[in-house]
Amino acid sequence: MMKITKYIFLFIALFISNEFYAQNANQAKDCLDKATAIISHKGGVQACFSISKLGLGGTSGTVAIKGNKFMAVTRQASVWFDGKTQWTYMKSTNEVNISTPTEAQRLSVNPYSIISMYKNGYTLSMTTKGGQKVVHMVAKNQKRSVPEAYITLSGNQLKQIKMRQGSKWTTIKITSIVPKNLSNSMFQFNRKQYPKAEIIDLR
Repeated sequence: MMKITKYIFLFIALFISNEFYAQNANQAKDCLDKATAIISHKGGVQACFSISKLGLGGTSGTVAIKGNKFMAVTRQASVWFDGKTQWTYMKSTNEVNISTPTEAQRLSVNPYSIISMYKNGYTLSMTTKGGQKVVHMVAKNQKRSVPEAYITLSGNQLKQIKMRQGSKWTTIKITSIVPKNLSNSMFQFNRKQYPKAEIIDLR
């Protein structure tokens, strides 16, 4: 009888644990859904960011996002992506590289892409730290370009992304997310603005 009672209590404990885990995962997804809704404003959004990667230093700049399009500007470079083609202008060399980026390549210049990745192939959990919510994303397939990430939210506002690629961690801090009505043309390279730049087509 004692053994049966023991197993009953064990079953109840496991059931409660699984129920809590499911609720926690749902809460994490709900928080990311709300944060994504802000970034997914129909007309687009603009924000300021700083990015640092262990061993590689860091930079800061601004980013504009509209759907799957983005434009990022830092001291070193400007990047445009219209949903298919990416143009990267390097100020130091006055060169523009044209490419069709992979998921990993898009993430390297637009870490906000990870915000939409949580919907497929990730296990989610959430904790609270200093009044902010921290969502832990773990890829079910560890061969993905981002096998693990931490998303920090204040209310429904995205504050920080910390993601692992290989053994390296990259941290992106976000401020001043503002809804805008952005033209689609701003996500494509305008040759007239860089008439002397060398064009290198890598496609």
